[in-house]
Amino acid sequence: MARQVFDTMPERGVASWNTMILGLATHGRITECFDAFQIMIREDNLRPNSITFVAILCACNHGGLAREGLQYFSLFTDIFHIEPLLEHYGCLVDMLAHAGMINEAIDRVQSMPWKPDAVIWRSFLDACCKRKARLEFSESVAQLVIGSDAASDGGVYVLLSRVYASTNQWNDVGLVRKLMVEGGIKEPGCSSIEMDDIVHEFVAGDTSHPKSKEIYKKLEEVEQRISSIGYEFDPMQAPMVAGKDSVKRDSLRLHSERLAMAFGLLNASPGVPIRILKNLRVCGDCHNVAKLISQVYDVEIVLRDRLRFHYFQDGFCSCMDYW
Repeated sequence: MARQVFDTMPERGVASWNTMILGLATHGRITECFDAFQIMIREDNLRPNSITFVAILCACNHGGLAREGLQYFSLFTDIFHIEPLLEHYGCLVDMLAHAGMINEAIDRVQSMPWKPDAVIWRSFLDACCKRKARLEFSESVAQLVIGSDAASDGGVYVLLSRVYASTNQWNDVGLVRKLMVEGGIKEPGCSSIEMDDIVHEFVAGDTSHPKSKEIYKKLEEVEQRISSIGYEFDPMQAPMVAGKDSVKRDSLRLHSERLAMAFGLLNASPGVPIRILKNLRVCGDCHNVAKLISQVYDVEIVLRDRLRFHYFQDGFCSCMDYW
């Protein structure tokens, strides 16, 4: 619908194009994003600005196109003479780290004229966590974070704990948890879903909803059905939870997005997508569960997390498990 409105506009300026390009990028429609950019500069003869710069780097990041992203970075700086800001470097570093190009990402951080912020540190830690590697580097980053302005960012600590968990260093996971408690750092996951013009909000382990009993009963049914087709939970996705794997499993199954999905399964009309908004990045285990739910229940799930949109349908996600 947004594209239909855009195509019928009598006049489109840079702001309109930026909105369309960034929208396509956030939804993972990378080819359409690049095509729109080419039309903007060649047919409409408009000059891109710093926001266009962010949108294109975002597209390259979501598409796993690190080499192309470097080429676009040079295009914007050398040809369009746009001075890169901290957010442009943040996009670039996240893209490189996400693609496993850690050394290249470090070089960019060292050469940029600003101090790294929490977003950049999260990019490094997230990349190290997913690859179960570079623990020594992650610890060095952590020491820098704790002494910086990003020390109050809960996401950084959660990612560091996952790095430790990926290498089974549970004592260090506990230390990170202690630092968070002592620093009063907490960023609770929150997911919301709209039904019949009413927004229903959930946090992890929520029991305040009037239909909590039905929701938790539905969660049990969901776990049984997805387990029957091979679902196994990932304990590494619950690094901040102490105890046995059974405790970690119980923690994961009570994540806010799962409660929202269960509520959606209970209340959504047949054929209507379940649309959920989450304030944090969806964890890998919940991402896997959403794919399986879309397959088992033949339902489309649209989940907007902190980074992008995820479309789950027939057991697959639009991000192709790259986010």
